[in-house]
Amino acid sequence: MKDSYKTIVKPTEETLYKDRGSKFYGYAFPLTTDEEVNDLIAPLRNIHPKAGHHCYAWKLGPGEDNYRANDDGEPSHSAGDPILGQINSYELSDVLVVVSRIFGGTKLGVGGLISAYRETARIALSNSKIITRTITARVEIHFEYPQMSQVMRFIDEHNFRIEHQELTTTCFMTIAVPKSRQKEVADLINTMYPISAKIPA
Repeated sequence: MKDSYKTIVKPTEETLYKDRGSKFYGYAFPLTTDEEVNDLIAPLRNIHPKAGHHCYAWKLGPGEDNYRANDDGEPSHSAGDPILGQINSYELSDVLVVVSRIFGGTKLGVGGLISAYRETARIALSNSKIITRTITARVEIHFEYPQMSQVMRFIDEHNFRIEHQELTTTCFMTIAVPKSRQKEVADLINTMYPISAKIPA
């Protein structure tokens, strides 16, 4: 189970790659759901009304099974797949890359298209600000007020994040921990009697 993945912070500036008269405009966008894809591509059709193709690829989540590649009328696998290949090369998720092509009068052939779409996607992603996001899960901690310093020391030592807390005579706290360590952390806290932990339903 992966605890983190890379994504981009914000949309990139437009990039331009040229090959034998054809112009390839590249864009990369942060993505939270596949329902956003059409809304992000629609303005590009207005920006480049002469573009015959708006090819794209996207990938969502930390796994390897939620992605799509679209050739938008180009020969099969000549556009979407090379774009997706660059997303994978940068090990990114939650991202959409679009390449808008204006035909320049000379056919590039399938090999030329693959190269051009791949290079345009690479340039767009090389201009993006990439961050690493940690995938977290919650652990609930129950303790009495005298154990406060022990609990806080444990949280600080492991760099866990407090998401919620109720501090009275009997205290309750929810912390965010790396997802793959959720059970391990809960079990560890449960050895610190009388402090107890549980994994929320």
